[in-house]
Amino acid sequence: MLVVANQKGGVGKTTSTVNVAAGLAQLGQKVLVIDLDPQGNASTALGIEHHRGTPSTYDMLVEGAALADVMTESSDLPGLWVVPATIDLAGAEIELVSVVAREQRLDRAITAHPLVGSSGDVGEDRFDYVLVDCPPSLGLLTLNALVAGREMFIPIQAEYYALEGLGMLLETVEMVRQHLNPRLTISTILLTMYDARTRLAAGVAEEVRGHFGDQVLKTAVPRSVRVSEAPSYGQTVMTYDPASAGALSYLEAAREIASKGAPA
Repeated sequence: MLVVANQKGGVGKTTSTVNVAAGLAQLGQKVLVIDLDPQGNASTALGIEHHRGTPSTYDMLVEGAALADVMTESSDLPGLWVVPATIDLAGAEIELVSVVAREQRLDRAITAHPLVGSSGDVGEDRFDYVLVDCPPSLGLLTLNALVAGREMFIPIQAEYYALEGLGMLLETVEMVRQHLNPRLTISTILLTMYDARTRLAAGVAEEVRGHFGDQVLKTAVPRSVRVSEAPSYGQTVMTYDPASAGALSYLEAAREIASKGAPA
């Protein structure tokens, strides 16, 4: 299970979640995307209904609905399933405050699904990947994801301020690891909005690779108008313009992630 998080907005977090998920599905993997951001941008990009009243992550976290009852298969990408987020999720942080074991709600819902787990435990029909798209903040929703996750996938924009925000995220991860989820690791870092012509982008890439080594994917995703346009058509760039530089980069990133082996 990959938790896609970065409390800094505008780094390509949701874009990376949906396009890597689509890339993995195109490579024949069975993928589940859980939209944990009240804005519901991942749901929009994957063409999944998420108006108020739609069975969603809110029902799963706050009302205790089963994961199987709130997920929908993408019509564009067979093998890709989505739990959408509705605007109701915006109130979940407040509603969960008084709930016992509030930071474990997502973990329990995911673990209870019969197709989540190792192939030895649940068989070959299992989900190969579960990706959770977190909101751009370090509140209770993101905490639920970090407690449930095995691995973290951090998209980083190739610019100076991105490195500043990363420090705070790493501190939070360490705190979660010490107190709530010792198995959590940072496995994947993806450089986004990369402009190979600038010295700044190269410098940021060098610094990130120097700090994280093999956790940083070799593929960097370039700035791309097609990637930005795709969600307005209810699509990922993988189906909107498969031959574009952005789509090819995300497919290559998905291939790199798949080559590491699915997280247990």
